Amino acid sequence: MSEPTTSASASTSPEAEILAALGTRLVVLVGMMGAGKSTIGRRLAARLHLPFVDADAEIEAAAGMTIPEIFEIHGELHFRDGEARVIARLLESGPAVLATGGGSFMREETRRRVSNKAISIWLKADADIIMRRVKRRADRPLLQTVDPVATVGRLISEREPVYQHADLTVASRDVPHEKIVDECIEALHARLRGQASPPETTAGIMGALR
Repeated sequence: MSEPTTSASASTSPEAEILAALGTRLVVLVGMMGAGKSTIGRRLAARLHLPFVDADAEIEAAAGMTIPEIFEIHGELHFRDGEARVIARLLESGPAVLATGGGSFMREETRRRVSNKAISIWLKADADIIMRRVKRRADRPLLQTVDPVATVGRLISEREPVYQHADLTVASRDVPHEKIVDECIEALHARLRGQASPPETTAGIMGALR
């Protein structure tokens, strides 16, 4: 009796198919502070057998000071310029899962680079979830205001129309982290299914926004 044959596709996991289709691209997580980009990013990277990179940690390493210190000493514009340079460098570093700061995607140059070099996922979280999470930490420079709740509401209204330019959207809510990771895997797999290799990208930042 001959041995039964199995197709390669039947034995290939969604994670393996995603990895193959990504090629040199990254998976970039965008969204508000407190949306869970670092928490979900680490778990997603583990599932995909990719390195995890936190842009904020890389910025602090490059500057030799914390983000609150950068804001206090140099101001937000200086921070945003450095943030854009660090993310541009990270996007050239090959496949990885990259968690970005909440304001980084607001810069058009960064969005163009991400569009060229990555598949982006917006982790969308409601204001009450964001506030519940960020109030545990005192190192959020943009929330050092008289009314942090109003500040979060303003930031959401300003940023969500821009976050919608991300390739995929996954709701971040109070469920087990692995459920969110599962949904990221499903969304990536659906997006990349059938791509034997990544599409060609335009070098630099000249690629048009979607």
